[in-house]
Amino acid sequence: MIAATVEEMTPIVGTRPACRALGASPASIYRRRRPPSPRPPKPRPRPARALSDAERSELLGVLHSERFVDSSPAQVWATLLDEGRYLASERTMYRVLQAAGEISERRNQLTHPPYAKPELLAEGPNEVWSWDISKLKGPAKWTHFHLYVILDVFSRYVVAWTVQFREGAAVAKALIAQAASQQQIKPRQLTVHADRGCAMRSKPVAFLLADLGVTKSHSRPYTSTDNPYSEAHFKTLKYRPGFPDRFASLDEARAFCRGFFDWYNHSHRHSGIALMTPAAVHHGHAGQLHAERARVLAGAYAARPERFVRGLPVPPALPEAAWINKPQREEVAH
Repeated sequence: MIAATVEEMTPIVGTRPACRALGASPASIYRRRRPPSPRPPKPRPRPARALSDAERSELLGVLHSERFVDSSPAQVWATLLDEGRYLASERTMYRVLQAAGEISERRNQLTHPPYAKPELLAEGPNEVWSWDISKLKGPAKWTHFHLYVILDVFSRYVVAWTVQFREGAAVAKALIAQAASQQQIKPRQLTVHADRGCAMRSKPVAFLLADLGVTKSHSRPYTSTDNPYSEAHFKTLKYRPGFPDRFASLDEARAFCRGFFDWYNHSHRHSGIALMTPAAVHHGHAGQLHAERARVLAGAYAARPERFVRGLPVPPALPEAAWINKPQREEVAH
């Protein structure tokens, strides 16, 4: 833009005064006016110190050899030097490999198998459970207690929990077996979802789930959003007023959790389930409570309709389904 303005002012005031007035570089203006060179640029002469064609072939042969094919240029250079050989500098090795189109990673890399994204749907209680283990700080630094929690994904009801000194497959197996017995789980009724911790992937737990006819599901590695209900539940626990920085003993941790889970299941109005308590949804009382809420709101509207500018208020809709990673399917246009 400035160059075009300079060209417009040049016939009037001259090139250099126009450049001074507009703060442009005269050299840039003159360079733009220079006609393109009719001859292509001369190729750069080969430096005298460059490797000869024979030396480059020898170097590539060494880099491609079975001995060094998985080694970096630095490793090749150091190994040859220790053996009393010098073919080229490390930087020259990189340049030769780059010219051959081989500058990418040369070493064999460990590849992980692809993990399928879990997609789980719960349309009622005891269809999908999510469980996890969280650490509770103990009385001294570096000491912890381990809180196991099994949560129903649809109702958010905690079906079982325990606090133990350590994490282990035996505890997890006993807790899942107890929960399945108390909830009267039938074969092929339930899916149990967890992350990929040692206890979650242990053989005792896997064998128990197989014996019970329960389908197991696991999160992808390092993907906390694959287990969102357990993660959110632990946040509710640890942000609860009165949650201590540390627990003085295992009994103290169990006493606190006993009170918390009683409140959570029977008093906490959960925003994800129409502000119902988990117990109400899990045990089938939510429909009756929803109808009672609607009756109360209708009475309030009938008494003072002017206070409800949007018309007759209705309570939040009851949950119909709960997803872990709901698939995003685009609607087909007709």
